[in-house]
Amino acid sequence: MSKVVIIMGSKADLEWSGRIARSVESFGITVEMRIASAHKVPLACLEVIKEAEKGNPVFITVAGRSNALSAFADAQTHCPVIACPPYGDKFAGADLYSSLRMPSGVAPLVVLDPENAALAAAKIIGMANPAVFDKIKEAQETNRQTLMADDLNLVNTK
Repeated sequence: MSKVVIIMGSKADLEWSGRIARSVESFGITVEMRIASAHKVPLACLEVIKEAEKGNPVFITVAGRSNALSAFADAQTHCPVIACPPYGDKFAGADLYSSLRMPSGVAPLVVLDPENAALAAAKIIGMANPAVFDKIKEAQETNRQTLMADDLNLVNTK
């Protein structure tokens, strides 16, 4: 596992996917972005998955409304799949249920925040890649130091 493949259901998911890609790249991981709807072009989607899985990537799927993409991708590959559906105001968030309710034997992880989906992918890759693992540890330490400094600044302003 040395790269992340982001599969979007449509071009409308490009901005959300870009946030994921930028965050993944910050860990020194290569990103490939594709558009392939499980509903509209299932055979093309399957082809994208089968071609990409030759490199044992982590897949991140981005699809709103009725998210068949995440389940479809997970059922077709031995590689990890992370679903990161964009939030849609139109359905008051109810469209997220299609990312959470999966059939038996289908288990994509669901992470709602784009940056956290990237972090989850990096952690999976980091298990076998020491350079990525070190970047994760550095990022976590930076977050800890920032939080402690924020607390100290708050205490000192009283």
